[in-house]
Amino acid sequence: MTTTAENTSRRGQSTRAVMASWVGTTVEYYDFTIYGLASSVIFGQLFFPTDDAFIGTLLSFATFAIGFIARPLGAVVFGHFGDRLGRKAVLIATLVLMGASTFAIGLLPTYHQVGVLAPILLVTARLAQGFSVGGEYGGAVLLAVEHSEQKERGFRGSLINTGTSAGLLLANLVFLAVLQLPDDQLMSWGWRMPFLLSALLILVGLFIRYRLDESPDFKDVREHGAAQRLPVVDVFRECGGRVALTAVGILGAGVTFTLTTVYSLQYGEAVLGLDRGVMVSVLLPATVVILVCIPLAGKLADRFSTRKVFLAGAMSMAVLPFVWLSLLETHQYWLMLLGFALLFVGYSANYAAVPALFSEVFPPQLRYTGLSIGFTLGLIIGNAIAPVMATSLHEATGSWVAIALYMAGVSLLSVFAGYFLKVHQKPRAEVEAAEAQG
Repeated sequence: MTTTAENTSRRGQSTRAVMASWVGTTVEYYDFTIYGLASSVIFGQLFFPTDDAFIGTLLSFATFAIGFIARPLGAVVFGHFGDRLGRKAVLIATLVLMGASTFAIGLLPTYHQVGVLAPILLVTARLAQGFSVGGEYGGAVLLAVEHSEQKERGFRGSLINTGTSAGLLLANLVFLAVLQLPDDQLMSWGWRMPFLLSALLILVGLFIRYRLDESPDFKDVREHGAAQRLPVVDVFRECGGRVALTAVGILGAGVTFTLTTVYSLQYGEAVLGLDRGVMVSVLLPATVVILVCIPLAGKLADRFSTRKVFLAGAMSMAVLPFVWLSLLETHQYWLMLLGFALLFVGYSANYAAVPALFSEVFPPQLRYTGLSIGFTLGLIIGNAIAPVMATSLHEATGSWVAIALYMAGVSLLSVFAGYFLKVHQKPRAEVEAAEAQG
């Protein structure tokens, strides 16, 4: 039986693990959103100047997608060391690299200053950013989930995903502030500030992670000598189907998040004819819905099962894009806000269940590698090409319906994957031993 002091210590570590993971996820999505916002409305002019604004936007969005190319390599490398050496050390490394690459973007010269070297440097920094993020989310999720009791893993895991909206909210606040600058100041130095400010978040994250213990699940793996020599080989040999289903499972949430937070800005300006800051001012209050709904959905996941909540959210995302885009067409602030809010409710339900459901799909000794690779492959298939797909679909059809059909289709694929995902079952002896300890 565990003592009161041990339970208190374990709960304290669990809370610190959630905080450490939450800060990392906030930084990740702050960086993700800042880059996406800049690629949507600024980078085309600064790094890819052309006579055709549409081509410049596509090239800018292409660098957004390039960051996803390095993620599988990051997932394999950091997943390997996370399953062999531990979660904590790897997560410190990913946070440092992610912060350094984002900070570096804020220092880059533009095309008018150094010519073609500017987009080359931008792509290099974006690749480094993607490499680090490939190992960040999987490790952050595991750190929180593995430190939590089984009955609370849905809720505590969901808290990590509020970092998504916190990073989004913070990025949009900072970006909205710099958009108020006159164009000459915005294009000369203002756009750099959001990237440089990320250094503050990195320092906070490092401070918390240094003070955290290794995850209990990995300690068990190490104590039993179960760490694999080449986790990536064993993952595909033993859990290849689960990796594929994990990748497909994240498509709905990934595409929905990217199109609402990145593409919507370009859509509002280029298609709806709205001023540059209008879509940001709509998006900001709508993110509060995510902050509120994700923890509520996490509670529901612990009560009714993570799979049921995941599937309910995915099914709603097959319908709500039609509502969202039709309300954007009204050009009315409150109706546009309602469209974002409704879509974010469905997104929150689906995404809240991801940490607990996806982490428990894989055995502990292969969990970091399996989760990171599956999640990252899904991001490449979904998030990376979503802005380009949406831009091209609208250009080809002239209608928002094609975009809504695209979003609905990938969400239905997530429903399929979530239905067939199987949670890894612990050996009966381990379950009985855990129950005996209280």
